[in-house]
Amino acid sequence: MIAVDNLRKSYGDFRAVDDISFTVERGETFALLGPNGAGKTTTIEILEGFRNRDAGTAIVAGLDPGRRENIPDLRRKVGVLLQKTALEPELSVLETVEAFRRYYADPIPAHEALDLVSLSEQRDRRVGALSGGQLRRLDIALSVLGRPEVLFLDEPTTGLDPAARRRIWQLIRNLNANGATILLSSHYLDEVEALAHRLIVLSRGRIVASGGPAALRESLAGETIVRLNETDAQVVSLLPRDIAAAARRSGAWVEFRADDATQLIQTIASVASRNGRSLRTMVVVRPSLEDFYLDLLEREEAHKPR
Repeated sequence: MIAVDNLRKSYGDFRAVDDISFTVERGETFALLGPNGAGKTTTIEILEGFRNRDAGTAIVAGLDPGRRENIPDLRRKVGVLLQKTALEPELSVLETVEAFRRYYADPIPAHEALDLVSLSEQRDRRVGALSGGQLRRLDIALSVLGRPEVLFLDEPTTGLDPAARRRIWQLIRNLNANGATILLSSHYLDEVEALAHRLIVLSRGRIVASGGPAALRESLAGETIVRLNETDAQVVSLLPRDIAAAARRSGAWVEFRADDATQLIQTIASVASRNGRSLRTMVVVRPSLEDFYLDLLEREEAHKPR
Protein backbone atom coordinates (compact mmCIF):
# COMPACT_ATOMS: atom_id res chain seq x y z
CA MET A 1 0.00 0.00 0.00
CA ILE A 2 3.00 2.29 0.52
CA ALA A 3 6.27 2.01 -1.38
CA VAL A 4 9.16 4.40 -0.80
CA ASP A 5 12.40 4.10 -2.76
CA ASN A 6 15.52 6.27 -2.35
CA LEU A 7 13.48 9.17 -0.99
CA ARG A 8 15.36 12.42 -0.40
CA LYS A 9 14.38 15.87 0.81
CA SER A 10 16.64 18.80 1.79
CA TYR A 11 16.07 22.26 3.20
CA GLY A 12 19.03 24.28 2.03
CA ASP A 13 22.14 22.40 3.16
CA PHE A 14 20.18 20.31 5.67
CA ARG A 15 19.16 16.88 4.36
CA ALA A 16 15.98 16.02 6.29
CA VAL A 17 15.38 12.73 4.46
CA ASP A 18 18.50 11.00 3.22
CA ASP A 19 17.87 8.24 0.67
CA ILE A 20 15.39 6.04 2.55
CA SER A 21 13.43 3.05 1.24
CA PHE A 22 10.66 0.99 2.84
CA THR A 23 7.31 -0.64 2.07
CA VAL A 24 4.07 -1.01 4.02
CA GLU A 25 1.90 -4.01 3.21
CA ARG A 26 -1.89 -3.97 2.91
CA GLY A 27 -3.50 -4.40 6.33
CA GLU A 28 -0.28 -3.65 8.22
CA THR A 29 0.32 -1.21 11.06
CA PHE A 30 3.74 0.27 10.38
CA ALA A 31 5.55 2.72 12.67
CA LEU A 32 8.10 5.48 12.12
CA LEU A 33 10.34 6.15 15.10
CA GLY A 34 13.08 8.66 15.70
CA PRO A 35 14.01 11.71 17.74
CA ASN A 36 12.82 15.19 16.85
CA GLY A 37 14.44 16.29 13.61
CA ALA A 38 15.02 12.72 12.40
CA GLY A 39 12.85 13.16 9.28
CA LYS A 40 9.60 11.49 10.36
CA THR A 41 7.28 14.44 9.76
CA THR A 42 8.89 15.33 6.43
CA THR A 43 8.51 11.72 5.25
CA ILE A 44 4.88 11.57 6.32
CA GLU A 45 4.04 14.92 4.72
CA ILE A 46 5.57 13.76 1.43
CA LEU A 47 3.43 10.62 1.53
CA GLU A 48 0.32 12.64 2.36
CA GLY A 49 0.93 14.92 -0.62
CA PHE A 50 1.57 18.03 1.47
CA ARG A 51 5.28 18.36 0.63
CA ASN A 52 7.31 17.79 -2.53
CA ARG A 53 10.28 15.42 -2.53
CA ASP A 54 13.64 16.22 -4.11
CA ALA A 55 14.40 12.73 -5.43
CA GLY A 56 13.29 9.12 -5.25
CA THR A 57 9.86 7.61 -5.64
CA ALA A 58 6.80 7.28 -3.39
CA ILE A 59 3.55 5.43 -4.04
CA VAL A 60 0.53 5.51 -1.70
CA ALA A 61 -2.53 3.37 -2.50
CA GLY A 62 -1.36 3.12 -6.10
CA LEU A 63 -0.83 6.88 -6.53
CA ASP A 64 2.21 9.13 -6.64
CA PRO A 65 1.52 11.84 -4.02
CA GLY A 66 4.05 14.11 -5.73
CA ARG A 67 1.87 14.53 -8.84
CA ARG A 68 -0.62 17.31 -8.30
CA GLU A 69 -3.19 15.70 -10.61
CA ASN A 70 -3.31 12.71 -8.22
CA ILE A 71 -4.20 14.74 -5.13
CA PRO A 72 -8.02 14.56 -5.47
CA ASP A 73 -7.89 10.76 -5.77
CA LEU A 74 -5.29 10.56 -3.00
CA ARG A 75 -7.55 12.53 -0.66
CA ARG A 76 -10.29 9.97 -1.26
CA LYS A 77 -8.00 7.07 -0.42
CA VAL A 78 -6.21 8.31 2.69
CA GLY A 79 -7.17 9.54 6.13
CA VAL A 80 -4.97 11.86 8.15
CA LEU A 81 -4.83 12.35 11.91
CA LEU A 82 -2.66 15.39 12.65
CA GLN A 83 -0.89 15.96 15.96
CA LYS A 84 -3.23 18.86 16.67
CA THR A 85 -6.55 19.91 15.19
CA ALA A 86 -8.58 23.10 15.50
CA LEU A 87 -12.29 22.29 15.54
CA GLU A 88 -15.14 24.73 16.11
CA PRO A 89 -15.81 24.50 19.87
CA GLU A 90 -19.42 25.70 19.66
CA LEU A 91 -20.52 22.96 17.27
CA SER A 92 -21.82 19.71 18.67
CA VAL A 93 -20.02 16.43 18.05
CA LEU A 94 -22.71 15.36 15.58
CA GLU A 95 -22.68 18.73 13.77
CA THR A 96 -18.91 18.47 13.40
CA VAL A 97 -19.10 14.97 11.93
CA GLU A 98 -21.89 15.99 9.54
CA ALA A 99 -19.88 19.01 8.38
CA PHE A 100 -16.81 16.89 7.62
CA ARG A 101 -18.87 14.22 5.86
CA ARG A 102 -19.59 16.75 3.12
CA TYR A 103 -15.97 16.59 1.99
CA TYR A 104 -16.43 13.00 0.77
CA ALA A 105 -18.43 11.46 -2.04
CA ASP A 106 -19.28 8.29 -0.11
CA PRO A 107 -18.74 8.92 3.62
CA ILE A 108 -19.68 6.46 6.32
CA PRO A 109 -22.92 7.40 8.15
CA ALA A 110 -22.45 9.76 11.08
CA HIS A 111 -23.90 7.30 13.59
CA GLU A 112 -21.43 4.61 12.44
CA ALA A 113 -18.50 6.99 12.86
CA LEU A 114 -19.61 7.90 16.39
CA ASP A 115 -20.23 4.26 17.30
CA LEU A 116 -16.77 3.37 16.02
CA VAL A 117 -15.09 5.76 18.46
CA SER A 118 -17.62 5.30 21.29
CA LEU A 119 -18.93 8.88 21.15
CA SER A 120 -22.61 8.21 20.46
CA GLU A 121 -23.61 9.33 23.95
CA GLN A 122 -21.73 12.62 23.41
CA ARG A 123 -23.29 13.35 20.00
CA ASP A 124 -25.08 16.50 21.27
CA ARG A 125 -22.23 17.76 23.47
CA ARG A 126 -20.29 20.81 22.31
CA VAL A 127 -16.80 20.04 21.02
CA GLY A 128 -15.38 22.59 23.44
CA ALA A 129 -16.75 20.57 26.36
CA LEU A 130 -15.07 17.29 25.43
CA SER A 131 -12.24 15.79 27.44
CA GLY A 132 -8.84 15.32 25.83
CA GLY A 133 -9.46 11.65 25.19
CA GLN A 134 -12.93 12.28 23.74
CA LEU A 135 -11.57 15.01 21.49
CA ARG A 136 -8.86 12.68 20.19
CA ARG A 137 -11.48 10.02 19.45
CA LEU A 138 -13.47 12.63 17.53
CA ASP A 139 -10.32 13.45 15.53
CA ILE A 140 -10.03 9.77 14.62
CA ALA A 141 -13.70 9.61 13.62
CA LEU A 142 -13.15 12.53 11.24
CA SER A 143 -10.05 10.88 9.77
CA VAL A 144 -11.95 7.70 8.78
CA LEU A 145 -15.15 9.30 7.40
CA GLY A 146 -13.98 8.81 3.81
CA ARG A 147 -13.39 5.04 4.21
CA PRO A 148 -9.60 5.42 3.78
CA GLU A 149 -7.43 2.63 2.47
CA VAL A 150 -4.41 4.15 4.23
CA LEU A 151 -4.59 5.95 7.56
CA PHE A 152 -1.80 8.26 8.77
CA LEU A 153 -1.72 8.65 12.55
CA ASP A 154 0.71 11.29 13.80
CA GLU A 155 1.25 11.05 17.59
CA PRO A 156 -2.33 9.81 18.21
CA THR A 157 -2.16 9.74 22.03
CA THR A 158 0.14 12.63 22.99
CA GLY A 159 -1.00 14.29 26.21
CA LEU A 160 -3.62 11.68 27.11
CA ASP A 161 -3.89 9.90 30.44
CA PRO A 162 -3.10 6.15 30.53
CA ALA A 163 -6.73 5.04 30.41
CA ALA A 164 -7.50 7.28 27.42
CA ARG A 165 -4.35 6.05 25.66
CA ARG A 166 -5.42 2.43 26.05
CA ARG A 167 -8.87 3.22 24.60
CA ILE A 168 -7.22 4.82 21.57
CA TRP A 169 -4.96 1.77 21.21
CA GLN A 170 -7.98 -0.52 21.06
CA LEU A 171 -9.63 1.77 18.53
CA ILE A 172 -6.52 1.62 16.32
CA ARG A 173 -6.47 -2.17 16.61
CA ASN A 174 -10.13 -2.27 15.56
CA LEU A 175 -9.46 -0.04 12.55
CA ASN A 176 -6.58 -2.27 11.51
CA ALA A 177 -8.67 -5.42 12.00
CA ASN A 178 -11.32 -3.91 9.72
CA GLY A 179 -8.79 -3.58 6.91
CA ALA A 180 -7.13 -0.18 7.32
CA THR A 181 -3.43 0.07 6.51
CA ILE A 182 -1.92 2.32 9.17
CA LEU A 183 1.25 4.40 9.20
CA LEU A 184 1.90 5.43 12.80
CA SER A 185 4.31 8.00 14.18
CA SER A 186 4.75 8.02 17.96
CA HIS A 187 7.27 8.89 20.67
CA TYR A 188 5.69 6.31 22.99
CA LEU A 189 7.69 3.11 22.59
CA ASP A 190 5.16 1.02 24.51
CA GLU A 191 2.53 2.24 22.05
CA VAL A 192 4.57 1.14 19.06
CA GLU A 193 5.35 -2.20 20.69
CA ALA A 194 1.64 -2.77 21.34
CA LEU A 195 0.38 -1.75 17.88
CA ALA A 196 2.99 -2.05 15.13
CA HIS A 197 3.70 -5.13 13.04
CA ARG A 198 6.93 -3.57 11.74
CA LEU A 199 8.82 -0.32 12.15
CA ILE A 200 11.78 1.73 11.03
CA VAL A 201 13.94 4.01 13.16
CA LEU A 202 15.13 7.26 11.58
CA SER A 203 18.17 9.23 12.71
CA ARG A 204 19.45 12.31 10.89
CA GLY A 205 17.27 11.45 7.91
CA ARG A 206 18.51 7.88 7.52
CA ILE A 207 17.02 4.49 8.42
CA VAL A 208 19.22 3.05 11.17
CA ALA A 209 17.06 0.05 12.12
CA SER A 210 14.06 -1.83 10.75
CA GLY A 211 12.05 -4.93 11.58
CA GLY A 212 9.41 -6.23 13.95
CA PRO A 213 9.34 -4.91 17.55
CA ALA A 214 10.08 -8.33 19.06
CA ALA A 215 13.02 -9.02 16.75
CA LEU A 216 14.57 -5.61 17.39
CA ARG A 217 14.07 -5.96 21.13
CA GLU A 218 15.78 -9.34 21.15
CA SER A 219 18.70 -8.02 19.09
CA LEU A 220 20.29 -6.59 22.23
CA ALA A 221 22.57 -9.63 22.27
CA GLY A 222 20.48 -11.49 24.83
CA GLU A 223 21.26 -8.96 27.55
CA THR A 224 19.26 -8.90 30.76
CA ILE A 225 18.76 -5.68 32.70
CA VAL A 226 19.10 -5.60 36.48
CA ARG A 227 17.72 -2.45 38.12
CA LEU A 228 18.02 -1.02 41.62
CA ASN A 229 15.84 1.82 42.82
CA GLU A 230 17.38 4.77 44.69
CA THR A 231 16.47 2.99 47.94
CA ASP A 232 19.07 0.31 47.20
CA ALA A 233 21.42 2.23 44.91
CA GLN A 234 23.88 2.92 47.78
CA VAL A 235 25.11 -0.64 47.37
CA VAL A 236 26.64 0.29 44.00
CA SER A 237 29.59 2.04 45.66
CA LEU A 238 30.37 -1.22 47.51
CA LEU A 239 30.50 -3.39 44.39
CA PRO A 240 33.73 -4.47 42.66
CA ARG A 241 35.11 -1.59 40.62
CA ASP A 242 34.44 -3.13 37.18
CA ILE A 243 30.78 -3.80 38.04
CA ALA A 244 30.22 -0.40 39.66
CA ALA A 245 31.74 1.32 36.61
CA ALA A 246 29.17 -0.34 34.34
CA ALA A 247 26.20 1.03 36.31
CA ARG A 248 24.02 3.49 34.40
CA ARG A 249 21.47 5.96 35.73
CA SER A 250 18.00 5.62 34.19
CA GLY A 251 15.53 7.98 35.83
CA ALA A 252 15.05 6.90 39.43
CA TRP A 253 16.86 3.62 38.77
CA VAL A 254 20.45 2.46 38.52
CA GLU A 255 20.73 -0.33 35.98
CA PHE A 256 23.23 -2.96 34.89
CA ARG A 257 23.23 -4.97 31.68
CA ALA A 258 24.65 -8.46 31.65
CA ASP A 259 24.75 -11.57 29.50
CA ASP A 260 25.08 -13.61 32.72
CA ALA A 261 22.44 -12.05 34.95
CA THR A 262 22.65 -14.89 37.50
CA GLN A 263 26.27 -14.13 38.35
CA LEU A 264 25.59 -10.38 38.55
CA ILE A 265 22.59 -10.84 40.85
CA GLN A 266 24.58 -13.16 43.12
CA THR A 267 27.42 -10.62 43.35
CA ILE A 268 25.09 -7.71 44.19
CA ALA A 269 23.19 -9.78 46.77
CA SER A 270 26.40 -11.06 48.36
CA VAL A 271 27.91 -7.57 48.68
CA ALA A 272 24.67 -6.21 50.12
CA SER A 273 24.45 -9.06 52.64
CA ARG A 274 28.07 -8.63 53.81
CA ASN A 275 27.41 -4.96 54.44
CA GLY A 276 24.14 -5.46 56.29
CA ARG A 277 21.91 -4.10 53.54
CA SER A 278 18.69 -5.68 52.32
CA LEU A 279 17.68 -5.32 48.69
CA ARG A 280 14.01 -4.36 48.45
CA THR A 281 13.70 -3.01 44.92
CA MET A 282 15.87 -5.18 42.67
CA VAL A 283 14.10 -5.79 39.36
CA VAL A 284 15.24 -8.14 36.61
CA VAL A 285 13.80 -7.51 33.14
CA ARG A 286 14.39 -8.47 29.55
CA PRO A 287 15.13 -5.55 27.20
CA SER A 288 12.08 -3.65 25.91
CA LEU A 289 11.69 -1.89 22.57
CA GLU A 290 12.45 1.32 24.46
CA ASP A 291 15.73 -0.17 25.69
CA PHE A 292 16.65 -1.09 22.12
CA TYR A 293 15.67 2.37 20.86
CA LEU A 294 17.62 4.29 23.50
CA ASP A 295 20.65 2.05 23.07
CA LEU A 296 20.51 2.61 19.31
CA LEU A 297 20.25 6.39 19.61
CA GLU A 298 23.11 6.43 22.11
CA ARG A 299 25.30 4.58 19.61
CA GLU A 300 24.17 6.91 16.82
CA GLU A 301 25.05 9.94 18.94
CA ALA A 302 28.48 8.50 19.70
CA HIS A 303 29.19 8.20 15.97
CA LYS A 304 27.74 11.59 15.07
CA PRO A 305 30.20 13.75 13.10
CA ARG A 306 31.62 16.52 15.28
